[in-house]
Amino acid sequence: MMHARLPSCNPGEDHRSGLRLNFTCIMVHRINRAIELLAQDLAIYYIGGHTGHTLTYASGRQDANTWADYINIGMEHGSFDMAGLAEYMRGLVDSDPTRFGHRTPAVIVEAPVDGTDAANVRFNAWQFRQILGRGVHGILLCQAESADAVRAFVESCRYPHHSTGVDPSLPSPIERMHGVTREPTTGGLGRGTRGRGSKTTAAGIWGLSPEGYMACCDPWPLNPRGELLLGVKLESPERIAYCEEIVAVPGLGFAEMGPGDLGLALGYVTVPRDPYPPEMREARERVFAACCKHRVAFLETAMPDSIIAKLDEGVRVIAGRRSSVARTRNARCRCSQYALWHGGFAGAG
Repeated sequence: MMHARLPSCNPGEDHRSGLRLNFTCIMVHRINRAIELLAQDLAIYYIGGHTGHTLTYASGRQDANTWADYINIGMEHGSFDMAGLAEYMRGLVDSDPTRFGHRTPAVIVEAPVDGTDAANVRFNAWQFRQILGRGVHGILLCQAESADAVRAFVESCRYPHHSTGVDPSLPSPIERMHGVTREPTTGGLGRGTRGRGSKTTAAGIWGLSPEGYMACCDPWPLNPRGELLLGVKLESPERIAYCEEIVAVPGLGFAEMGPGDLGLALGYVTVPRDPYPPEMREARERVFAACCKHRVAFLETAMPDSIIAKLDEGVRVIAGRRSSVARTRNARCRCSQYALWHGGFAGAG
């Protein structure tokens, strides 16, 4: 457990909202705030769109002050700018600690590669290595279309020395050195394929030694001590039919139904919003049920007038994009521990 001071401001006052704080010292249990909250079954809120995020050192320093639990960087449609991402992460680190006491806000990147099949994901695994090497805290795989593709995604983000969730029927490294091959039989993961090389850079962002970084950069909740949050977006009609097996892949921390591309495939030029048309509602309910069954957090948009219903239903990753949504969440809280982890507000909302 670590203790960190709040960013400099008037004692006992949050300098963005003017709300009085109950304390000036926050206990920080994890590097990744998003995981810290999800592990307690608490909702998380993010900012950042599918494109257009400014990736500079200055914007990193500015965004370090965010109210949100994590920052989404859209590279599926935005520029694949690794130099900019590196500077942005450096700016986050060089700012004051976050309002919650963490070294940086959690950062999750939407990767450009489509999760159409395992071969395509493995062919483009270099993207995951580049993104993770900049020190981010998670990746979202868009267009997730098969369990094999998602399995390849998780494997590409893991170091090979992590064995939790790996299919026990696979040959050991020593056996492989002697030419032994066996096909997996239990549906588990293959060995991780991420290699050495970027650990020193990423470890510096996380405030760890290279060895410490390699020990904890592993997907949560598959690894209870992992600090890496991996997610998938299901966006095609065909994949909705297989969402249960996709979401069941070990290593996923969250998932969403992509209403934009799914709606377009169903003929809606304008993105359908909740309340969805019947066929979109059916898809949403199926993905949501799969997430609940496999204990994977479900991502969905919420507004101030819908956030309470979403939380009560079980939605845990919120694309609210405004602090008023999170303040509604705080006002809903009846537990002092809940208030602590969401900023320690007294009478928020």
